Amino acid sequence: MYSEAIEKGGLAVVTGAANGVGKAAAQRFIQDGLGVVLVDLAGEALDRAKAELRDLAGASTIVQAVATDVTDTGAMTALADRVFALGEVAVLMNNAGIALPTGSWENAENWRKLLEVNLFGVMNGVHAFLPRMIEAARPAVVINTGSKQGITTPPGNAAYNTSKAAVKVMTEMLAHDLRQADAKITAHLFVPGFTYTGMIERFMPEKPAAAWTSEEAIAYLLKRMSNGDFYILCPDNDVSEERDRKRVEWAVGDIINNRPALSRWHPDYADAFAAHEASE
Repeated sequence: MYSEAIEKGGLAVVTGAANGVGKAAAQRFIQDGLGVVLVDLAGEALDRAKAELRDLAGASTIVQAVATDVTDTGAMTALADRVFALGEVAVLMNNAGIALPTGSWENAENWRKLLEVNLFGVMNGVHAFLPRMIEAARPAVVINTGSKQGITTPPGNAAYNTSKAAVKVMTEMLAHDLRQADAKITAHLFVPGFTYTGMIERFMPEKPAAAWTSEEAIAYLLKRMSNGDFYILCPDNDVSEERDRKRVEWAVGDIINNRPALSRWHPDYADAFAAHEASE
């Protein structure tokens, strides 16, 4: 569907577009012939992204930056009004996300902040844009950015994992409902691997060798999306596609085999998981 969407032209709306994979995605959408609307919180990063991408696009291509809080339902509706006044939407990429420290019974305020952005920000994007995208009856795609932490749910950040697990389920339901409605829109779950983004840069000033760049992750996304794939789990320089499959299989196996929750990190299952990951 992506090739059909860009062939017809139109706009790509990208949240979390001031840096990282959002900015890299907007750049690729411009290169593929779409105008872009960059959505993020107001600030120098958004202004800088707009200036850089406008230089890349040239005068004839729409490049706008709209400072918007994705957690604000009214602001997202106003954003949609502004976008549809500019033209048709070919791509909606709900990518905005944050990471805050949380524990299972700690940091309640961080839980709320994180879920508002990572989960309800995606929901607000879908609710603001999808009805009019469906009504337009043109080829289009919706990309929701998830995380492997929402699939294999490693210990360490309970709220982040919860938010991304919810985005996975939400996007699965969206894909099904669009299919049932015979809409000309496909939904895709974008799951970056270890990617060096602005969020990571705050903790690691230099890109680790294991990490992909944002540009590599977006190139992989567009390749897989063009093939019609829904689940797009990106590898990186440390974790291969096969290794990802093994880890997902093990996570699902906890339910099938009634193992302890998160048995991958349980000392009694360390050897079994190592053998599973090494198996061919």
